[in-house]
Amino acid sequence: MAPLTILVASYTDSIYTLSFDPTPSTGSPTLELLARTPVGYHPSWIASHPSNKSLIYTGLEQADGEVVAIKYGKGGIVEGGEVVARAKSGGADPCTLLVTEDELIIGNYSSGTIATLPISTSAPYILSPNPWTLSMPFEHVGRNKARQSSSHPHQIFFNPLDQTEKELLVPDLGADKVWRLAKRNDGKWAICGHIDFEAGGGPRHVVARGTTLYTLLELTLKLAVHTFPPLPAPPTPLTSLFTLSASPIPDTMTAAEILLPESNASFPETFIYTSNRNDPHSEGDTIAIFSLAAGEGQPELVNEVRTGLTHVRGMAFGGDEDKYLVVGGVEGGGVKVFERIDGGKGLKEIAKLGEDAVGCPTGFLWY
Repeated sequence: MAPLTILVASYTDSIYTLSFDPTPSTGSPTLELLARTPVGYHPSWIASHPSNKSLIYTGLEQADGEVVAIKYGKGGIVEGGEVVARAKSGGADPCTLLVTEDELIIGNYSSGTIATLPISTSAPYILSPNPWTLSMPFEHVGRNKARQSSSHPHQIFFNPLDQTEKELLVPDLGADKVWRLAKRNDGKWAICGHIDFEAGGGPRHVVARGTTLYTLLELTLKLAVHTFPPLPAPPTPLTSLFTLSASPIPDTMTAAEILLPESNASFPETFIYTSNRNDPHSEGDTIAIFSLAAGEGQPELVNEVRTGLTHVRGMAFGGDEDKYLVVGGVEGGGVKVFERIDGGKGLKEIAKLGEDAVGCPTGFLWY
């Protein structure tokens, strides 16, 4: 197998390019730094264009938010990238992006706004300097006053039931809601509904399978499950369970990422993987693994894997049949690659790159 390339978002000023070789001619799997591309303050989220994966977009998490387009892979060699366009994000601290063929959709965390920009796969890449914006509603300060004093959109996700890509789901950590947005006839987005969550839960990220929605609640470290029929039928809550077995949960801990890889020949059983961060345990943060063997909407916590990392914020599956999971510790431990074992029920560390090579990793993109 040829080496695989991984792009790394960070809380530095750069996006890193890594090479992961799972089958070197001699020795164990390797993880190496190829290049570092300076782009600006805290490029914490990266996403590729759907029809041109050499075109990458990132958001700079700063008060005067910006988005940046980076072109990779010149000359057939995937190393450092070149910044080819910049624009305002339409708010403060853009922490999430969704890239479509002709539109960049931006979630601005601190200002509570969704913004869009027209884009293309050729110069000038970002076609307008003026983003269209939508302010998210906010009714009252939440139970967690330090984190819920305003709207905080944390992810933008296409409703997988809508193949026309005309409905968005937006987890709002500040409002304890997941907003449903529909595309209007004029091409703009409008709120068409929402899902309520427990007070102080702080919905951060979502995944879906079939007609079931799984939402990770950052502030209470729970996995909330709903039936998710098409509009206008309302979702129905099914269950909610913690993402770790320890009790009591330390006050400093929060949840961060949720992944649901598709089943395949190597991994026929379906699992959900969530990350917990700021665990005071000497062996670092955990990745919780939930089995869906009992059926859709019935997750069961079957394993907790210690990562040896501190503040696990982002992780992503990649490689043949999503065999590998790359994970980073923002506050310590660097970047590690784990291999799925036991049919997906377990994870085994197989490669590592220290924090001296990759600073404050926040997100990943298998190139």
